[in-house]
Amino acid sequence: MDIRRDIIADFKQWKDSPQRKPILLQGARQIGKTWVMEAFGKECFEQYARFDFDRQPELKSVFQVSKSPERIIKELALYCDVPLIAGKTLLIFDEIQECEEALNSLKYFCEEAPQYHIIAAGSLLGVAVKRRRMTVPVGKVRVMRMYPVSFREFLRVSDEQTFEYVEGIESPAHLPEIILNKLKLEYRRYMICGGMPEAVVAMLNNQGMQSVDDVLQGILDLYELDFAKYAEPREIPRIRAIWHSLPSQLGKENRKFIFKVIKTGARSKDYEDSLLWLEDAGMIYRINNVSKPGMPLKAYEEPDAFKVYACDCGLLRQLAHLPASTIMDSSSNYTEFKGAMAENAVLQSLMPMMNNQMPNYWSPDSKAELELLIQWKDEIIPIEVKAENCISGRSLSVYNDKYHPLHRIRFSFLNLQSNGGLISCPSPLAEWFWKWI
Repeated sequence: MDIRRDIIADFKQWKDSPQRKPILLQGARQIGKTWVMEAFGKECFEQYARFDFDRQPELKSVFQVSKSPERIIKELALYCDVPLIAGKTLLIFDEIQECEEALNSLKYFCEEAPQYHIIAAGSLLGVAVKRRRMTVPVGKVRVMRMYPVSFREFLRVSDEQTFEYVEGIESPAHLPEIILNKLKLEYRRYMICGGMPEAVVAMLNNQGMQSVDDVLQGILDLYELDFAKYAEPREIPRIRAIWHSLPSQLGKENRKFIFKVIKTGARSKDYEDSLLWLEDAGMIYRINNVSKPGMPLKAYEEPDAFKVYACDCGLLRQLAHLPASTIMDSSSNYTEFKGAMAENAVLQSLMPMMNNQMPNYWSPDSKAELELLIQWKDEIIPIEVKAENCISGRSLSVYNDKYHPLHRIRFSFLNLQSNGGLISCPSPLAEWFWKWI
């Protein structure tokens, strides 16, 4: 089953851009980078040629001998069965972190041979670049970030009729109950499998929860192996400890990241490099607190007060050993962690639209806290995230009384409506709310 990825639309714009530079595609492991590059090649070019520097180490010699794009193309042609024709062949450099010379060659393709369409990607590219002190041709590549399958992409396959209805919503007005119920059902299924393509396919093919869990556990096991392969030996236990602490960090009523939850006596200075490793790997999102929602938000961040979420709600569920049946049962009582799953899923929906800008959260004291603040154009938008239909709490009202924002957003499982600047939005519609503000 093929899942249409929205990033292909960005690739198409890039293909026809007169200022085109080679793409450097980043993102966590197992999110489908190779598949989407090949799908783009099949759809938009006469042919594509994929060069995998991990499986074909002999390719490295091509880039070590010469920096001339024309000579590189001539030699690469010896390693593939399709012609390498500018404008007609998509060149895919996969696992490029295994060949620094290939990474550097993107500069020369940009300057001397822009007629070639090149997309490069690699596993844990950010980590590998830092660890090996590799040189990235800054200004000569277009860095694009890819994320796990979104709920929007999931819904388009799982319930096309409901997807088309949602696409046509022009204003935040009540949805028919049948539409809302379908959205909630599909969203629960999505929260169970998350956005890792293999797990999504297992869910959409109705292969059963054991198959979904097996896929997710396999990815978690692969991540564990990555710790050993790409991290410094002294950092491996710390990275592993942080990663496995996520369920307990998010299970607290106050989800602020606490180092002593990792290990008694743990200090921030001992674990900061390990946190950065997980961020560079795309496995976590670090959300900093701001005590004052000023413009720009970045100027008011508190670096020592932050929350850490997983890159994927399905992986978080598997990491926490949370049964799928608990999410499907709206009456199940898993209290704080239900809220954590809701927050992680909403954040996951918002990230592809944030243009590489990380959201924040607002917690001026122990009496009020908003899950997310986002800077949208010249506006700071406060966002409250509630699990299911529970919308108790006064933090959004406290924020409104103090700062009088133009728009306020509350995500829950209640119906869509707008009232006095407050948009009450069903969590499944998190990727669509932008067009109503």
